[in-house]
Amino acid sequence: MLNAIPRPRAKLHGLVLLAPLARCLPAVGAMAALLVGSALPASVAAQEHHHYKLIDVGTFGGPQSFVHENAEVVTNHGTLVGDADTSTSDPNFPNSCLLCAQDPFIFHAFQWRDGVLTDLRALPGANSSSAFWTSNSGLAVGFSEDGSVDPLLGIPAVHAVLWRDGHIEDLGTLEGGYESVALTVNSRGEVAGVSQNLVPDPFFPLQTQQRTFLWEKGKMKDIGTLGGASAGTLGINFNVEMNERGHIVACSDTSAVNPATGFPVVEPFLWEPDTIISLGSFGGTSGCATFINNRDQVVGYSNLAGDLSSHPFLWERGRPLVDLGTLGGPGGVAEWITEQGVVVGGADIPTSSAPGCNGPRLFHAFLWRQGVMTDLGTIAGTDCSAGAAANSKSQVVGASFTLDFSVVDAFLWENGSLADLNTLVSSPSALHLEKGVAINERGEIAGFGTLPNGATRAFLLIPCDENHPDIEGCDYSPVEVNAVTASRATEAAPQKQLTPQEISRIRDLLTNRHRGFVPGTMH
Repeated sequence: MLNAIPRPRAKLHGLVLLAPLARCLPAVGAMAALLVGSALPASVAAQEHHHYKLIDVGTFGGPQSFVHENAEVVTNHGTLVGDADTSTSDPNFPNSCLLCAQDPFIFHAFQWRDGVLTDLRALPGANSSSAFWTSNSGLAVGFSEDGSVDPLLGIPAVHAVLWRDGHIEDLGTLEGGYESVALTVNSRGEVAGVSQNLVPDPFFPLQTQQRTFLWEKGKMKDIGTLGGASAGTLGINFNVEMNERGHIVACSDTSAVNPATGFPVVEPFLWEPDTIISLGSFGGTSGCATFINNRDQVVGYSNLAGDLSSHPFLWERGRPLVDLGTLGGPGGVAEWITEQGVVVGGADIPTSSAPGCNGPRLFHAFLWRQGVMTDLGTIAGTDCSAGAAANSKSQVVGASFTLDFSVVDAFLWENGSLADLNTLVSSPSALHLEKGVAINERGEIAGFGTLPNGATRAFLLIPCDENHPDIEGCDYSPVEVNAVTASRATEAAPQKQLTPQEISRIRDLLTNRHRGFVPGTMH
């Protein structure tokens, strides 16, 4: 059966395919950085940023909308995908699908382009759907309820789906399994994701295997494992990525068992037609690949020997696995790699035993380039940051936040300067931008934020620059980073006191519900 992780909007976003937390080991302890440095001088002159036009994507009549993280949700043509609430009550609530729980509304996948929000619909019936990924050729994939019931759970099941030319296609499941989800699609129409089959998992009674699939030309194929029962999941998280060449990365159970836990050793892998390759490890018993570019460069994270911490890695064909190091603390993860080989992620910094964003530790977003890891820092008045994605210009987006999550701001880092995206918006808005999750080659930024009533909304930011002339509502004057920092510092004080529910929502938002990473932990 498929499992899920709460998402900020109170829906469940990440599917995982019921692999218990016992697969994962807590990470504590310390490890010096292998590659720590700065690509820029410690003192940087004031930098200028562009203003942005903010577009609140809106909904289909309900309160909320959302875009997924660690996914290509916005194309280079400015097309955005995600999901949005309708005004229709979910007839199964609160016993709706595991990806729908805690939200009383039916929600549908959306496509936004040139100011038009299009309902991509769901499979026939009163069903919810969501789009995870879109290709530059206009395809989108995700999941939809299909009207069937998962007999193991007694709740509505979800199936992997593909949207093409305004039509939705049910991709089915592997070998009669009850549920599946599509996570990525390339411009050729090849789709990768995770599906159940009907084979019992020997390590988890009453559960079936969960396998990574490739769907092409109308057929779903199990691409296999590294010798274990399941692939495409780690802990309670799913993780499958694919590039334009149709090469897939994820993580898989191996035939080896960790004697300390009794569960399989998990390793990252690369699949190319009819071949599955283990990417290796740093000596620990758990690791996963998180992204692959079109040059087959792969990033992710792996436990060190002893399983006390995890480090980000870079894999390139014909070369040993490269440990990218940390920012001086014990752990980190790589989340994204550009076509130029620039890596973005998050890593622990040296801290005392005082409270931090990750247990007793603080972590910062990083950019790694040509052997040098740069600490991207935090927005003034916040303590931690997490990098999500970057484009070929090394513009990085993510979130910066305080220890108690009372302040959470989406950021943009470019040319050595970190800016709060809320201060770059041309016109005042009620929507507070909490996290940038994707940025395309035109500098357009996708993410999500919160309205004063607590509702989550997907957004798109259009830069007011020479590549976007004559945009109505754009302020084309530059913004200096010093002004941004000062504005942020004076803004932090009047933040309202958050409820425990709001803090929980934001914590889930910042820890990548479908990746499950908090730097310095093994998931």
